Amino acid sequence: MKTPKLTFRGDRGIWILVLFLTIFSLLAVYSSTRTLAFSQQGSGGFYLLKHLGIVLFGLFLMYVSHLINYPFYARFARILLLAAILLLLYTLLRGASVNEARRWVIIPIINLTFQTSDFAKLALTIFLARSLTLKQEEIQEGNLNVFIKQLAPILVVCGLILPSNFSTAAILFVSSMVLLFIGRARIKHILVLGIAGVAFLAVFIAVMSMMPEDRQGRVGTWSERIKNFGGDGEQEEVYQAKQAKIAIASGGILGRMPGNSIQRNYLPNPFSDFIYAIIIEEYGLAGGVILILLYLALLFRSIRAALGSPGTFGTLLAVGLGFNLVFQAMINMAVASGLMPVTGQPLPLVSMGGTSIWFTSISIGIILSVSRSANQEEEDSITENSTYETATSK
Repeated sequence: MKTPKLTFRGDRGIWILVLFLTIFSLLAVYSSTRTLAFSQQGSGGFYLLKHLGIVLFGLFLMYVSHLINYPFYARFARILLLAAILLLLYTLLRGASVNEARRWVIIPIINLTFQTSDFAKLALTIFLARSLTLKQEEIQEGNLNVFIKQLAPILVVCGLILPSNFSTAAILFVSSMVLLFIGRARIKHILVLGIAGVAFLAVFIAVMSMMPEDRQGRVGTWSERIKNFGGDGEQEEVYQAKQAKIAIASGGILGRMPGNSIQRNYLPNPFSDFIYAIIIEEYGLAGGVILILLYLALLFRSIRAALGSPGTFGTLLAVGLGFNLVFQAMINMAVASGLMPVTGQPLPLVSMGGTSIWFTSISIGIILSVSRSANQEEEDSITENSTYETATSK
């Protein structure tokens, strides 16, 4: 009896990049959770093993996702979008509240927190890629009615995410605009979408600002973070930003070496939102630049997979998912470096987490599925040409 053999197909470069990012993640999480483990009278190895389990399951999801032919995802685009909207509504009304933000749903029995916006990002990208593929001719001709049908789900999903998570809503909104641009939508229509998004945000802030302070939700937090970024505030975000800058400044060129971080003792949640600062402290500017290059390489390989896709849906899917992941990574690193206000975005595949790592893994698996199909087309073409040349030579 033969044992089943694991076959890793698709873009090998993406698999290698995932391997390097996983190594970065395990080393950084083990180091940054040492203080947390000490404060809870535990062992740093506990959090490492927990994170390792999450990462391994994420790799399993990535492997399974890459084996599924990517057109299969288009069949469930509408169902996924509807499920995402319902989950976002439930989260907004009944979700678990942490720091005045309802972002999570607690899954019964296993008691695992699930951030519904992670699922919504994936669902909206698949839906837009399918919809743009089916309406290519109308969109290129500038049919406004067809474009509005693309605009509606973007505003609905981003609008439901916005009250509790502005940064995620903004990242998804910008990614959607990029996808529309690549999907050959008219520039003027994309500008209309941008204006509609800004107008929606302005109205939302205006309405919430008129509410009593205890019912303003996250609007007050956004305002404070902008003030803190300008140096006028005295909130926790100012403390976080200062400690992150100290970590980066003390890292130098080559860093303090793995496991020797000092700022992990002072920086809140150094294993999630500010893990990039810890990485620079321990691995120096060299490590920070290498991590940036890894993400840029992931975007490049995603675009390469998209260009090699035999169909429009695969092209839009690979670009949309790839840009979403890398854009989020750049936002996280910009926040840790003090170039942007604090947002609370994890570093994809590197920060300690649960469902965020799993949905990131599924996204990369779908990109690999697109590249796998492209490689298969190329192999079939080579085989056909080889058969033809052999036949003609005889």
